[in-house]
Amino acid sequence: MVIELVEIYECLIGIKLLPLFCNLLNIPESNLIIMESFRSTDIAQTSFADEELISRILNGETYLYEHIIRKYNQRMYRICMSIIHDDNEAEDLMQNAYIKAYENLSTFKGKSKFSTWLSRILINESLLWLQRNKRKINFQHEVLKENNSKSVNQKTNTPAQQMMNNELKKILEEAIAQLSPKHRVVFVMREIENMSVAETSECLHISQINVKVRLNRAKEMLRDILMKSEYKEVYSFHLLRCDTIVTAVMKKINYRNINSH
Repeated sequence: MVIELVEIYECLIGIKLLPLFCNLLNIPESNLIIMESFRSTDIAQTSFADEELISRILNGETYLYEHIIRKYNQRMYRICMSIIHDDNEAEDLMQNAYIKAYENLSTFKGKSKFSTWLSRILINESLLWLQRNKRKINFQHEVLKENNSKSVNQKTNTPAQQMMNNELKKILEEAIAQLSPKHRVVFVMREIENMSVAETSECLHISQINVKVRLNRAKEMLRDILMKSEYKEVYSFHLLRCDTIVTAVMKKINYRNINSH
């Protein structure tokens, strides 16, 4: 049986779970047709290096900040969701992080990668949000546990039917959400965003050994969860949402610049 599942293939290969997926469904990897599909974040890539963009922005070409936002929107969204697991709040925290980064752009000295510096700002914003919203988070965890308990008791379909189920794109996200926060953020940064061990270590202020240990543990936990569940697409940030963030951030930046003159 040849199965054409573009989005499911992309999300699984993106986190290196395709072998596990095929093994669970008892089908060879070769039976999955690899198809190219439009990725909204691809158009966000720019030929400019971060250093060049920063230099030009600081010299008055403010509009170029849009390139930075589009370039890092997907990564920022995934990192933020891995920490707070609240889709509605993620966009606001991303905007706050981008604004703070812009306001402090002149302080960036290049001691670390710009992406690391930017990610750190978002991580700090996300952790502060967690501190302010402990009750809300505890309630969400209880709801998630209840939903997971119900899903375990529900009758499961055959492997082929599971693959064709429209809910597949949601299940993997829910599986990742069940990881503990410290394991989830490392998993997202390393396996989904392909950040290096060193960069992940620097962003989270933990040792590189800790990064490796947490990642291995996250994979074990995720494998156990997926063995009892179905699969889903990982935190995707589509073009329309990308445009929304760009418009909101650039509007605030332009307003700030007008009032500063």
